Amino acid sequence: MSNKITFIEKLSGWHPKSFSGLILAGFLLASLPLMLSLMYSAASINQLAKQNRQVVYKAEQIAHFSRLLIDYATTMEHSVKLSSILADESLLKNYYQNREKFRETLANLGTLPLTPKQGELLQTIDTAESAIFQEVTAQSHQNEWHVDFSPLMDSTQSFLNHGDAPIEREVGAMQEMADQANRIIVWLLIALIPVVILLAFGFSILIARPIRQIDEVIRAMGNGNLSNAVRIKGPQDLQQLGDRLDWMRLRLLEIEQQKSTFLQHVSHELKTPLTSIREGANLLSEGIAGALTANQQEIVRILATNSIQLQKRIEDLLNFSALQSEKVVLIKQKVALRPLLELVVHDQYLAITNKTLRIELLCPEISMTCDEQKFRTIVDNLLSNAIKYSPPGGLIKLHATKTDRALRLDVIDFGQGIDNMDKEKIFEAFYQGRRAPQSHIRGTGLGLSIAREYTLAHGGTITLAEQEEGTCFRLEFPLNPNVAAK
Repeated sequence: MSNKITFIEKLSGWHPKSFSGLILAGFLLASLPLMLSLMYSAASINQLAKQNRQVVYKAEQIAHFSRLLIDYATTMEHSVKLSSILADESLLKNYYQNREKFRETLANLGTLPLTPKQGELLQTIDTAESAIFQEVTAQSHQNEWHVDFSPLMDSTQSFLNHGDAPIEREVGAMQEMADQANRIIVWLLIALIPVVILLAFGFSILIARPIRQIDEVIRAMGNGNLSNAVRIKGPQDLQQLGDRLDWMRLRLLEIEQQKSTFLQHVSHELKTPLTSIREGANLLSEGIAGALTANQQEIVRILATNSIQLQKRIEDLLNFSALQSEKVVLIKQKVALRPLLELVVHDQYLAITNKTLRIELLCPEISMTCDEQKFRTIVDNLLSNAIKYSPPGGLIKLHATKTDRALRLDVIDFGQGIDNMDKEKIFEAFYQGRRAPQSHIRGTGLGLSIAREYTLAHGGTITLAEQEEGTCFRLEFPLNPNVAAK
């Protein structure tokens, strides 16, 4: 097992020049053992075929020479008998010619691979033929002679009958070789299976790892995490892609810094003249500059209301800029929940009055430990969102309940609700939903994002609860949070 791990580690440290090269190398290495096995099988089959041809050739030679021996022996016997009957010694010439051919054929048989039995028969044939030759030579000057060819004919016929023995022996040897080759191929395949699996596993790591790294980098960048440098380990073309992603990360960091600086400068530049506008509106409404008519009072009221809304947008930008530049710092203290909620409702009095909304506040006596200013910002943003989306004359519910060591606060409105395609993005910064209300003052899209960040810093959660009509934001907040700031 340790050898496999070492091999995989060494394999993972090797990087080809291109992703296609990596795939090609993996395919070749994974298929190489199978190719070797096929080559061995082909070589074994070729060897068996070659040996089979040799066996057939040798068997045919043995059978051919065996038939020639019988033919020559028959001709020799016929020549001797004819010479004896006609008492003509010249007729033995044919005997001697065929005997030479007989001896040559006998010598050729002696060079072939014979069985021990065939070797004995061949020796018997040689002895019998030599005895016949001696008799023919000794009796050739007599008028009549008798030579017995039966031992020679019997031994040659017996040799022919045993001609299949070498074939059977060679076939047996080939069968044994085929069985051995088959066993070797089987064991070779069994041994190659873990090798192929190991190679496939190693190359799957090499192929999947850089892709997974790129996916993780893109996800992190999509979630706004730009702090970690991008380093892709893999083929050179994917490493170059990682360098491009790292360049893009640095560029996004630069743009993010420029955006934060711009928001800070613009927010501060707008906040100073806006304060003067609000103070002027308050002085006019209090009659410091003289009594106002009813129409003038209405204009001053509109001016004050919109200046408050504009100030809230600027404060959202400042809060968001602070969230981007540093961690949320919590200053915790014990806070009574109901008075805090009533204070938030009072801060929204003008907006509530303008739309003639009704507020239903249900809250038992609950005390909690939190950063009062940030918790107030959370509730204020949720209430502002409910006011913005509520129809004129509508109802907004603020229902607080105490669960096991936690606070649950539902902020419910009965407006047009949130589009299904917006539900996953409503907590993203600067996101404006598809059902944004028609108003001369547009929101920044930061309220819910800031509320979520402050809630997470306290160890709580803020979600969009199911609601048949309108929208319900559910805030679940620990009464005694012991969570470090993010």
